[in-house]
Amino acid sequence: MTVDTRLTHRRPYRGSHLATRLVGPLTIAALVVVFAVLWVLARPTDPAAVSFPGQLAGAEGVLLLSIGLVLISTLQAVEGYFDGVDKAAVWHRRVAITGTILIGIHIATTGNPNATNLGPTLGTIGIVGLATLTVWAIAPRWRSITPRPLREPVLRLMETRVADVVNRWVGSYGLWRGFHRLTGLFLAFGFVHGVMDSTLFGSQLLRWSYLVVGGIGLAFYLYRELLARHFARTHDYQVESVRPIHDSAVEIWLRPLGRRFGFRAGQFALVNLEAKDGWHRHPFTIASAPAESKVRITVGAVGDFTSSIGDLVEPGMPAVISSPKGHFDYCRGTERQVWVAGGIGIAPFLSWLRSVRPGALPHRVDLFYSARGPAPLAEEVAELVGLHEELHLHLTDTLGDPRLTGEAIMATVGGAPRELSAFLCGPEAMVNALQKDLVRGGVKPANVHREYYNLR
Repeated sequence: MTVDTRLTHRRPYRGSHLATRLVGPLTIAALVVVFAVLWVLARPTDPAAVSFPGQLAGAEGVLLLSIGLVLISTLQAVEGYFDGVDKAAVWHRRVAITGTILIGIHIATTGNPNATNLGPTLGTIGIVGLATLTVWAIAPRWRSITPRPLREPVLRLMETRVADVVNRWVGSYGLWRGFHRLTGLFLAFGFVHGVMDSTLFGSQLLRWSYLVVGGIGLAFYLYRELLARHFARTHDYQVESVRPIHDSAVEIWLRPLGRRFGFRAGQFALVNLEAKDGWHRHPFTIASAPAESKVRITVGAVGDFTSSIGDLVEPGMPAVISSPKGHFDYCRGTERQVWVAGGIGIAPFLSWLRSVRPGALPHRVDLFYSARGPAPLAEEVAELVGLHEELHLHLTDTLGDPRLTGEAIMATVGGAPRELSAFLCGPEAMVNALQKDLVRGGVKPANVHREYYNLR
């Protein structure tokens, strides 16, 4: 086993500051408030102005949807304000859903008897498309929004044949991604409807503020769809091997066909893989070290393509890797750290372990590795951990052991919680629960680090 030893320095581990995560969200909040105040102050007194609150809701909806388009523009400067592309994607989803709800309120509370013939039709197309995207984004997360007493009945319902067909359609990342690319068009329909039918645009300030926020969002949309791909740095690779590492996970090694792909240990990348049924684009965490010539990714069965990737992808097939993403970096932690991996969530930790020389880690690191049954790559993990006296490995098999909780972690590591930092990677439900447990147990929110690998 080859281990990269480029990272040889010993640095102070001082932890992170919450402010770095709040710049983007606070900017969104400020824009929403300033826009609302502007509209209230410039509100016309003309009695012909129909339902000002409803029209304000619609305008705020356009603002939020425009912000959502800015957040997925792929520009690194934008992603930096949100501490990574994954956090930007989370806020994109939040503002887009909120914007769609506000536009729905606008439709329910506003009526213009003098509306144009085309305007309402455009508005209807826009809201139907946006509402479809909203439902599609929420549906795969039904467990988190369904009250606990109803989860069992809903789960039984989802085991029916009809529900299985619907679930395959809703769960298809490829279908969702294709439809999601129409977000800007749906916004454009609603935006044009507002320009044509608003009764408030006797005020030039209101008109131009509306045109500016909508125009900026659509400009970023056009950039993403028409120009961004020409600026993206891509790297050609070829599948060298595909190996099952678990009942529901495979490991893929990619070898470069030209210039190597550069990344930091712990990052993920957007990988375009050719398969027997065509090309597929997915975010995958990199398990290899940056200095290794080949790229190694671990893939769990969480969707339509990934569930059958072992049968669809073969050695010799081409792959294209885009720019690396993510800020998952133990160097942002404290001198006492907890690393928690669930299943194939071990990938970024493998990249870390293969990239650092003994003596360069924080004073103490406890690695908790939880899996249902034998943990994938457990032997390799144990071998790498054995190279570092600062590291302590704790394995949990949820088939026989109690579920890993924040309380159990804190009891194991001891010490002052506020001096601890945690890095979590695994199934979303597990990470959400552990994040809440650790913060409730006294760990600073700024020192709980995670990545959102589900970008939809």
